[in-house]
Amino acid sequence: GAMWRGAAAGLLCLVAACLLHRGFEPRARLLSAAELRRYRGAPGEPGLYLALLGRVFDVERGRKHYGPGGAYSRLAGRDATRAFASGDFTPAGLVDNVSGLSPPELLSIHSWLSFYSDNYDPVGKLVGRFYDENGAPTEALREVEAAIEEALKLQAESEQKKQQFPPCNSEWSSAKGTRFWCSRQSGGVHRDWAGVPRKLYRPGSQGSHCVCVRSTGPPWGQPDSSQHSDRGDLDNPHLEQYEGCHPLAEQCVLT
Repeated sequence: GAMWRGAAAGLLCLVAACLLHRGFEPRARLLSAAELRRYRGAPGEPGLYLALLGRVFDVERGRKHYGPGGAYSRLAGRDATRAFASGDFTPAGLVDNVSGLSPPELLSIHSWLSFYSDNYDPVGKLVGRFYDENGAPTEALREVEAAIEEALKLQAESEQKKQQFPPCNSEWSSAKGTRFWCSRQSGGVHRDWAGVPRKLYRPGSQGSHCVCVRSTGPPWGQPDSSQHSDRGDLDNPHLEQYEGCHPLAEQCVLT
């Protein structure tokens, strides 16, 4: 028994070490920009890498995209984070400076990072803008990560808004003008009510767009109580009726 126990303990240690190693930063190799440039997949070069937000990935299995002659070969051997957001593949765009990017552009970087993490092997970190010479995150990285966090929050809020005020269906014809109408799946939001068309004004933005508004029951996010009128969200201050349309019509034609 003792020998078996010894072997089992040894095996456990091995497994634990493997797990630790897995949790450990992937082989935590630190590369300089000059080293990374040698990994563009050309003959005689040691491999095919790219970096995104300072994280280096081995993209060998995507050689037809990233290798010499591939559509994305310019991304290889460098950190071109900005290009992932902007789609600008000129030398000016192939940089790791991400200042001034919009929330949707930051979300694009976020989803590319998930894509590489899911599909390619991490190699380590690029010493420079996002990691210092000890492999610790820099202030610049923290700022980007906070901005991405913020963009994700905004996206979640706008998803919420879309559940509350799904976009209308609309069509235009020269004969009839514009027709707005609501259905149980307008705006791609499947729900158990159709709602009625209203103009929605967003605080801080110009113009309005047509949304479908629930016209019965308690207002959005307010549990059923005797306090409210049975008008759904019709009394929301950001909404306005379309002139010349019946307040409760499910469709509205503007000539």
